[in-house]
Amino acid sequence: MIREEDVYKIGRLGKPHGVKGEVTMQVDDDVFDRVDADFLVLWVDGILVPFFIEEYRFKTDTTALIKFEDVDTVEGARELTNSDVFFPRNLADNNEEDYTWSFFVGFELADADTGNVVGRIASVDDSTANVLFCLEDGRLIPAIDDLVVHVDVKGHRITMRLPDGLLGL
Repeated sequence: MIREEDVYKIGRLGKPHGVKGEVTMQVDDDVFDRVDADFLVLWVDGILVPFFIEEYRFKTDTTALIKFEDVDTVEGARELTNSDVFFPRNLADNNEEDYTWSFFVGFELADADTGNVVGRIASVDDSTANVLFCLEDGRLIPAIDDLVVHVDVKGHRITMRLPDGLLGL
């Protein structure tokens, strides 16, 4: 069984493309193009399910057309519409410099000065030039490389040196 903490969201499926089971995917992270992976994980009917990739191609920088094995009709592709797409953390790049911000969703965020856990990263807002970690409690923390002190991938924890007063906002 695939657990939520073992994967991270990289996109969302859109509508079917053509009649042979291909589907569009809005891509937040192209890790599946950088790392050799045979499958992606979809959220289907309340559970995480692996789907093996038959082929894919990028239409734009943020949109891919993907064909999964055993999904051979427009009806089959339509059943996957609006499914969130996840990537296994254990297959992600091993080089910390290659991680995207979305990889850290689900990680605890700790303050380097106090050692205290500030919260858990619920999502990443990269809609503007200033990328933000959105914590589960609604607080926003700037996702800036210079603030990151340590990343514990196995422990799902990122430690940051947070500017004075930021947590009080």
